[in-house]
Amino acid sequence: MHCRLTELLAERAMTLVQLSELVDVSVVNLSVLKNDRAKAIRFSTLVAICQALDCEIGELLVLR
Repeated sequence: MHCRLTELLAERAMTLVQLSELVDVSVVNLSVLKNDRAKAIRFSTLVAICQALDCEIGELLVLR
């Protein structure tokens, strides 16, 4: 599984800090997700990220 958070943030000219504030998730946790080191993610967090980035789950997470 690959997280496309870096690409989606760049497309929206948004920083990880800005996203962190929008979704109320720590920058450290978002960084773990962004760097493909996350072992799990809560559905509520996934939904919040997708809402903040105006994207679908399939745009954020892709199979390699």
